[in-house]
Amino acid sequence: MPAPIIAVIDNGICNLRSVTKALEAVGADVRIVHAPVDVSAVGAAGLVLPGVGALEDCVASLKTSGLADTVCAWIAEDRPFLGVCLGMQALFDFSEEGDTEGLGIFPGKVVRFRRPPEFKIPHMGWNTVRFTQLGSPLAAGLSVDTETFYFVHSFYCVPTDPKLVLAECNYGGAFTAAIACGRCFATQFHPEKSQSKGLKIYKNFASVAALQDTPVG
Repeated sequence: MPAPIIAVIDNGICNLRSVTKALEAVGADVRIVHAPVDVSAVGAAGLVLPGVGALEDCVASLKTSGLADTVCAWIAEDRPFLGVCLGMQALFDFSEEGDTEGLGIFPGKVVRFRRPPEFKIPHMGWNTVRFTQLGSPLAAGLSVDTETFYFVHSFYCVPTDPKLVLAECNYGGAFTAAIACGRCFATQFHPEKSQSKGLKIYKNFASVAALQDTPVG
């Protein structure tokens, strides 16, 4: 089977090199895209939206480039999509970070951690994730409740529909660590910083992209 072409959005505020190297390490054919025409030109089977920093800048960059509409249409068509960190937060209606309007693909909001003083914010470092959607292709080959991934964030997503939640993490209380809907996936943690288990996440996504014409669910 040929390597799937994965388009990675460069929105100017993402850890592009780490994400592309991780995808290449699992056998994907990675193409960096800056505009909607780039996505069409490369014939991408999967689309990845990474991000670090401020959500307001991430959303503004997507809207300026026209890629906001591309992401919305891509997910609406149930094509393989992976959002990472801000790439997950951008999918919701609204964020408390800068009172930012998101892309509104999924109903819900992004809220600031409000934890007792012993819990340092940002939540930074390794933490255990519990997968709640059993059988999800993104979690194939991973333990349901003992895998650890790397987080760096001060805000987290609160989906209106609990069925959207793919995984949870506990940091002074449970929060959404990943979501899934059809072929759309997103993680609050950084797979590219999560060693072998993170590479497994990217490999699983590449496998979904390679089989994008096969119905899901």
